[in-house]
Amino acid sequence: MNIKERIDEIFDELVETRRYFHSHPELSEQEFLTSEKICNILKQLNIEYTKSAKTGVVGIIRGKGNGKTVAARADIDALPIIEKNENTYKSKNIGVMHACGHDVHTTVLIGVAKILKEMEAELQGNVKLFFQPAEETIGGAERMVEENCLKSPDVDYVIGLHVQPYLNAGQIELKYGKLNAQTDELKIIINGKAGHGAYPESSIDAIVIAANVVSALQSLVSRNISPLNSVVLSFGEIRGGTKSNIICDSVELKGILRTLDAQTREYAIKRIEDITENITKAYGGSCLVEVKSGYKYLVNNNDIVDVVYETAKNSIGEENVQFKEMPSMYGEDFSYFMNETVKGCFYHLGCGNQEKGINSPLHSDNFDVDENCIKTGVLVQVNSILELLKF
Repeated sequence: MNIKERIDEIFDELVETRRYFHSHPELSEQEFLTSEKICNILKQLNIEYTKSAKTGVVGIIRGKGNGKTVAARADIDALPIIEKNENTYKSKNIGVMHACGHDVHTTVLIGVAKILKEMEAELQGNVKLFFQPAEETIGGAERMVEENCLKSPDVDYVIGLHVQPYLNAGQIELKYGKLNAQTDELKIIINGKAGHGAYPESSIDAIVIAANVVSALQSLVSRNISPLNSVVLSFGEIRGGTKSNIICDSVELKGILRTLDAQTREYAIKRIEDITENITKAYGGSCLVEVKSGYKYLVNNNDIVDVVYETAKNSIGEENVQFKEMPSMYGEDFSYFMNETVKGCFYHLGCGNQEKGINSPLHSDNFDVDENCIKTGVLVQVNSILELLKF
């Protein structure tokens, strides 16, 4: 089979599939129609599958012999965003939008499934298809792993991709080693003492304390962490108070800490706790600092990056393969699919087109893609899987 020609033949079908997913987006843990659509497609392709993590799907194409097992992953959930694009495939689910390109990821994996199913008799091993829910919230990857998606047969290698609009369609971006940061959710509750606004001396103002805590914690990165070590601390929520003339007795802050190594993470958390507790105490209040671990660091296996690199050079041309210099500070739960025995590579797929004005950032209300990126994604994924089956 000429894989590139076959992708061209099914391209219109894949575009139609992508547009269906884009116009019917579903939030994390609510991907019921999306899951049903995926199952129906796999059924039509005569690919066996099982459900996983409630709305996830695991498909498998069984090759011959006792070769390797390679998995490919696509996340399937959307975001709570009102889409502002005006096109025929605009979201029909008002307030929900595929603003992160998961509709493309899902479509690419369906294209991979179709091509490899047609090559089933030639495969020197097995291919697993992970359609993963809840990447944007609770981490569906971890739940799928807990439900043994990496077992029976055991997965040897796993690959995945994510669209990026700063790359043009037809390009990919690779990185050796660390690609994504660990994320930790922070919740800080500051307690004071309520009172009448006219008599502040008889109260303890939780809003004043919170303001000082937020201000002081901004110095954590600039004054407590080396400028050569990337750390991000952001607070996105602050809630407190009931009325303008009542001094607030309790404030809740929520934020996210992003780090690239365990030692820095541990130090940063300790400093957040110390700074918060000491400032709160100085103002006569009390506090509670809660840290909830989020997605862990995503570290690519360099050997698998090499395989994808060589494959991509031969598939789309070396001039279309870029390397990312620094890690990204956003979280990515693809990391849960990789462990001591499963080696993996996650990379970026260009979806932009500067000439056509397709360059809006991820998670924006007018995000869209150059659909030619689907061809590139399917081609690189299929050829990488075939190489890894022999690796």
